[in-house]
Amino acid sequence: MEKSTVKFRSVFISRYGTRCSCLVCVLLLLSTQLKAQQDTSKKLKEVSVTSSTIPKVQTIVPVQQISSTDFAHYAAFSVADIAANFAGVNVKDYGGIGGLKTVSVRSMGANHTGVQYDGVILNDAQNGQIDLGKFSLYNVQSITLYNGQAPNIVQPARSFASASILDIKTTRPQLSVAKPYLISIGGNGGSFGLINPYLQWQQRVSKQWSFVLNANYTYANGQYKYKVNGDGSDTLATRKNSDIKALQTDGALYWAKSDSNKFKVQFNYYNSDRGLPGPVIYYTTQSSQRLQNHDLLVQSAYEYIAKSSFHLLLNSKYSQNYLHYFDPSLPDATVGSNEHYMQHEFYQSGSVGYHLLHNWEVSYSSDAALTNLFSDVYTNSYQYAFPTRLSLFNAIATDLIFNKWHFQGNLLNTYITDHVKNGTAAASKYAFTPSISASYQPFQNSGLQFRAFYKDIFRNPTFSEQYYYAIRPRNLKPEHTKQYDLGVTYQKNFNGFVRDLAITADAYYNNVHNKIIYLPSRSPETPSVTNLGSVDIKGLDVTLKTDVIPTAGWLGTISANYTYQSAINVTNPDDSYYLDQIPYTPKNLLSLNAGINYKAVGLYYNSTFSSSRYFENNNVAEYYLPSYNVSNASLIYKFLVNKLPVNASFEVNNLFNERYVVLYSYPMPGRSYRLSFQITI
Repeated sequence: MEKSTVKFRSVFISRYGTRCSCLVCVLLLLSTQLKAQQDTSKKLKEVSVTSSTIPKVQTIVPVQQISSTDFAHYAAFSVADIAANFAGVNVKDYGGIGGLKTVSVRSMGANHTGVQYDGVILNDAQNGQIDLGKFSLYNVQSITLYNGQAPNIVQPARSFASASILDIKTTRPQLSVAKPYLISIGGNGGSFGLINPYLQWQQRVSKQWSFVLNANYTYANGQYKYKVNGDGSDTLATRKNSDIKALQTDGALYWAKSDSNKFKVQFNYYNSDRGLPGPVIYYTTQSSQRLQNHDLLVQSAYEYIAKSSFHLLLNSKYSQNYLHYFDPSLPDATVGSNEHYMQHEFYQSGSVGYHLLHNWEVSYSSDAALTNLFSDVYTNSYQYAFPTRLSLFNAIATDLIFNKWHFQGNLLNTYITDHVKNGTAAASKYAFTPSISASYQPFQNSGLQFRAFYKDIFRNPTFSEQYYYAIRPRNLKPEHTKQYDLGVTYQKNFNGFVRDLAITADAYYNNVHNKIIYLPSRSPETPSVTNLGSVDIKGLDVTLKTDVIPTAGWLGTISANYTYQSAINVTNPDDSYYLDQIPYTPKNLLSLNAGINYKAVGLYYNSTFSSSRYFENNNVAEYYLPSYNVSNASLIYKFLVNKLPVNASFEVNNLFNERYVVLYSYPMPGRSYRLSFQITI
């Protein structure tokens, strides 16, 4: 432990010391230049700049949030880029703009992270992993990470079923009679042939009705340089077959009689054609695999809150996901050369809540989901199962505030049964999983709070884990997880140099029984699966965010998130990998975001550090992946053109041209550039 700590500190100092010094010098130069030009430059019209907002951290469960006003500070392109900056989050990235990107929170794996889109959990019954690289940021209002679950107990029952929730909230119109519409037109262009135009149209139809429409198109050739390992030289090769063409459209129609009586219906369509460059293996030819996605999501929500403390929430969803994988280098008769998948899900949720007392609320939620998967995957000895799964979720919950204490608890029942067209279906499964959380504020208005939670999780194997190329159902056991968390928070506003300060620290312990691990094989979309048995996860998440005002007209922001995690295999003492760190789990993660804003100009620096890890169960030298530290920088300028607000930014990703991999044999891009422009009418 002492050696690893010293090693981490030395790596951190060596990598961060120089770069932080560069950042400070740049900020000081910018400050000096702007001040020096203050008396000689032409006076421009003042442009109001929205400052960074300090999120509320005094919550009963750990909550982290980044709003749309701060997205540009991170030089982010997709939801995955934002999620990578949360404490406890480890992003698996296969590289490039079109590469698959999934998140694991507190070493639990992507399947334990529920991705919630405007209050409804997204579901991929085939693989159980949501590709966050598909979601652009143009229509997103905020991204929030909840450890455990969201603190609002009137929510769909399925939202109680995940170890953590990544909540994506889309833009909702805030229009008036004087300004009944808002149209934003913009685009991104940059390295790797990136062309990315987008459009957003917000419209107020009447006092109660409004809508939002979004569309964006992404094209990139995806060709970037990477270092070739194995020949002892510094040869740079070019990543091939990593191009992408993607069109995403979404929209929503809103009706609101009041804040307590509202309805919405929305859709999201994603269409892409991309190459799968495959792993880089010395002396092998480039991959020619292709992947096509056609995904459609339609959902609606109705919420009513009565004066009598009655709360009703109804959610409906239909989703259709089409995936076509093919490898033109293989003949059609070859297994796995040409595969088609189509999955559908019909989902309905109802939640009711009632305040028995002004400080005591109870709720009941019931969800039903019917999911099926069609595929043409078969051989002479294997016919696909064509599974259909019925999932039922029922949850009761309570929320009680008593003096300085805040208590929450819920009990979730999960029932899952499968039916198959060919072969034998897996046995039906059910489980009762409780959760309890509490917070305590010892001193009124002190900004100090203590919190703790315990939660049970049940995760059933996905269709791919259970049936993919399985002559009979695999003997896979569901994962059972126990989560423990103990934390402290401090939040305070000030009137001096420091404007506000928010600090959190949460120690956690997770025990996963029958943990299922994904390992890359032929392609990211068809991973091999192994069941490790038991994993012990111990960790610490620390976050800090503050705003400072050095002088009038200036605003500085600093945000830092640190994670320590020990996720070791404790299945069998006789195993060679007993007490070894599980694959792709670094012990130390650190993200830093700092910037300074002067009127219409902002300069921001973002950096993420990951310590070394292993890509196999055995922690030996041949499976070692070195640490990496990737930095981004963004320069933002906001101005007016004919009284219309314009946002322009210049971003540099991988500022110091770090040569690194997140996953073995999948090299990441080096330094790249992106120019963004948006005008709002």
